[in-house]
Amino acid sequence: MSRRSQLLRYGASRLLLGPVMLWLIATLVFLLLRLAPGDPIDALLGIRAPEEARAALRQQLGLDLPLLTQYGQFLVGLLRGDLGASLTNQTPVAQVISQSLPASLELGVCALLLAAVLGLAVGFSGIARPDGKLDLAGRLYGIGTYALPPFWAAMVVQLVFAVWLGWLPVGGRFPVTLLPPTGSGFYLFDSLRAGNWQQFSGTVRHLVLPASTLGVLLSGIFDNALRLNLRRALRSDYVEAARSRGLSETRVVLRHALPNALLPVLTISGITVASLIGGALLIEVTYSWPGIAFRLQEAIAQRDYPLVQGIVVVVAALVVMVSVVVDLLVALLDPRIRF
Repeated sequence: MSRRSQLLRYGASRLLLGPVMLWLIATLVFLLLRLAPGDPIDALLGIRAPEEARAALRQQLGLDLPLLTQYGQFLVGLLRGDLGASLTNQTPVAQVISQSLPASLELGVCALLLAAVLGLAVGFSGIARPDGKLDLAGRLYGIGTYALPPFWAAMVVQLVFAVWLGWLPVGGRFPVTLLPPTGSGFYLFDSLRAGNWQQFSGTVRHLVLPASTLGVLLSGIFDNALRLNLRRALRSDYVEAARSRGLSETRVVLRHALPNALLPVLTISGITVASLIGGALLIEVTYSWPGIAFRLQEAIAQRDYPLVQGIVVVVAALVVMVSVVVDLLVALLDPRIRF
């Protein structure tokens, strides 16, 4: 079987696993929400509401149905692309997600780009002198940024740059004194397309702190990954063979060691998406960033079952999609991978 056929077969198997993973995640979230303490009726009416009103609202929302019936309706809705309606205001869950997702994607993409550039630069900086001062500083940077709690780092950055120095806004996504750009929901793109530099500068000012905080915290993953893989590549036989041919150390590193060391980093970038979502939850709450993680926190506090389920399924679908694309890309670029 040719490598192309093997790659197509591998891609098909990964794509077929995607719906299974989504079903398992959706089922787990459905059960955990029902088993967790708390009642959505208490969040909507309060604990002192009359029992008749509580029973009527429970029947209206379908929460009085057997658990298996609710689960079946949930799965049927997923298959039809219907995520249901929010319990708090009856807004379609798909509409809430479509309004919040662009903010999270804008923050996540900017943070991921910053993390990759910063982490790879720090990871590569100490390669000239392994175990030297620069290499030791890079290792400490990678460990420190990876170990810092996101909520604590966000509050410190917020306190220093927004409160004490007053350089940047404390939170939010856009200045309240301006009308936000309209269009796709991605404020950077929409303001650039409209040619409104006041809107663009306002968007950038509000994006700097949350994106920088999240990007720096994630950069340690790229730093450690590149450092370890580059050291392993420099001790490999093909690098020694390149050195024996009289090639300069710079060419050996850039042409032979670095490309092979970057392939595992590409794999890790797919895994980093999951860490990005976990970090974004705390970052969005701290900076009052109106993204999907912020909506998820609100929905959990309000016991809004459909909204929590819909957000988790959509986020899980994004993670699965990114993982499949990264796996296929690595398999395409690395001929050493066997299927």
